[in-house]
Amino acid sequence: MPISVPRLVIAAAQSGAGKTTVATGLMAALARRGLSVQPYKVGPDYIDPTYHTAAAGRISRNLDGWMLDQTTIRRLVAASAQGADVALIEGVMGLFDGAGAVGEAGSTAEMAKWLAAPVLLVVDAGGLARTGAALIQGLCGFDPDLRIAGVLFNNVGSEGHYRLLCESLRAYVPGVEPVGYLPERAAIRAPERHLGLVPTWERQQMDAYLESLVGLIEATVDLEAVLRLAQAASPLPAVPPRTLQPVPEDARVRIGLARDAAFHFYYEDGLDELRTLGADLVLFSPLSDPVLPPDLDGLYLGGGFPEVHAQALAANASLRREIKAAVEQGMPVYAECGGLMYLSEAIVGLEGDQWPMVGAIPVKARMETRLQNFGYVIAEAQEETLLAAPGETVRGHEFHWSRVDPNPADWPPAYRIRSRKGDVRWEGFCRPNLLASYVHIHFSANPRAAERFLESVRAYRAIRQRESAG
Repeated sequence: MPISVPRLVIAAAQSGAGKTTVATGLMAALARRGLSVQPYKVGPDYIDPTYHTAAAGRISRNLDGWMLDQTTIRRLVAASAQGADVALIEGVMGLFDGAGAVGEAGSTAEMAKWLAAPVLLVVDAGGLARTGAALIQGLCGFDPDLRIAGVLFNNVGSEGHYRLLCESLRAYVPGVEPVGYLPERAAIRAPERHLGLVPTWERQQMDAYLESLVGLIEATVDLEAVLRLAQAASPLPAVPPRTLQPVPEDARVRIGLARDAAFHFYYEDGLDELRTLGADLVLFSPLSDPVLPPDLDGLYLGGGFPEVHAQALAANASLRREIKAAVEQGMPVYAECGGLMYLSEAIVGLEGDQWPMVGAIPVKARMETRLQNFGYVIAEAQEETLLAAPGETVRGHEFHWSRVDPNPADWPPAYRIRSRKGDVRWEGFCRPNLLASYVHIHFSANPRAAERFLESVRAYRAIRQRESAG
């Protein structure tokens, strides 16, 4: 299907300029007007999309040009934007920042060009006047194939400051429209911690935050001008549909998906990939559910903040015991980052406090004071795993402040990891029915990995059915 929805990419010259605040505020303000807003986030981010989802009332989805190719991106956008009046796409880092120092792979600029979307540039104007125009002029001239259509100034000292910025912009960068500003106001800044913004799962005052943000946007931003920029996006032709055979009802499987305040780092399109291939994803909470949902054929334990909720996870001993027993009985279990920490023997805090976890993997996860690994990786399977055979690769991303103990001798590494910098190391834990690693993958970017996981789940289900038949 073609992409005809009005769309706009919200970008900045650097991280910290206010992209998420602006994007979330625009989504909420337009939704408040009765428009159906489809939100997106460029890059491997799990927390910003929770703000988008809360603001727009539609699930925000990740668009990653390093993990996904252009055809797949367009296909996913065409499907998820159905019924939307406008699509707002928050960029990642600086406008031209991506997977490497040279080339645009994974950048906001690349995604804007792939989707033929105009760019609304968020400029932190604190301490800037005429130099703001110079900055914008430089960004506009860096890539002639990219269209920067508008500017929203953030951190503006006064209306007089905004008028000065607009005067310079019109004088030196004609054709780029100022659409408004946000004043300097600490109260609207979202709280942060070691992995970025505090997730909306933990924000008791989210409604009040959005109310305040919308009031500010409506007072100082020309929403009609923002919509005009989005409506200038040209329609994109349809991309070829995937040819997939329908999954018979008796071939569908039930996979338990850990989802609560401790575990919620998932790519929504990746979950849809599993659903399309025949998985019914059954939500459960490692924090509060004393037992697993009934009749499961597999488990998927995503990333999140188990270290923040370690005490509560440890207290739910009945579920920890049941998950360990499921692993020992052969149930396929796939775990990423926080899921790996949960499957370990214990989480060790910075002060040395220890909280017992599932104990399916004989190592401990230890919190550190600095980031351990961050960035895109290619993971080559070293063993037969749930996602890949030896020598096969998956693309993914890492971002974690913990480390696990070295692999015991009888637990050879699951992956040979190659980072975008060229570094090589070994990582992950696997058994025939278990794969746990710090690498987050996107199943839409690795469809064969999704198929392989479900093949293992179906095989386990068949064994269970034979045993129950006696």
